[in-house]
Amino acid sequence: MNMNKGDKVPDLELKDQNGNAFRFSDLIGKKAFVVYFYPKDFTPGCTKEACSFRDSYEDFKELGAEVIGISGDSSESHSKFADKYKLPYIFLSDQNKKARDAFGVKSNLLGLIPGRETFIFNKEGKLLHRFNSMNAKRHMPEALYVLKKNQN
Repeated sequence: MNMNKGDKVPDLELKDQNGNAFRFSDLIGKKAFVVYFYPKDFTPGCTKEACSFRDSYEDFKELGAEVIGISGDSSESHSKFADKYKLPYIFLSDQNKKARDAFGVKSNLLGLIPGRETFIFNKEGKLLHRFNSMNAKRHMPEALYVLKKNQN
């Protein structure tokens, strides 16, 4: 599957960093949201990306948006990652690649590294923008820009 602008967020259920069930459909009608896929907890680029979202989390909240990070790591790994770097937003475990497949996130470097891709959804759960770059520093500013541009 490949997500395009205007598509609705896939209705998936994944476990968050606390082991609780999370559904994207629970956010629909309540708030806009940014979903960013990243390769792995505790790696330098991924930590930088996660911390940039943390450092601007208040800006996202002011825009009425939630931030969600997804990788193939376990809920336990996400919990340790969030605790160590004081990451205040939601992390989802995608160990069976269900979300990665539903969103159409491709691997990089000959399929060796899970892709780094960000999706920005409006309050109705429709895709506003999709951004793909292995450059971890570019995702947070891009997401913030798109949300500001699409404010009602």
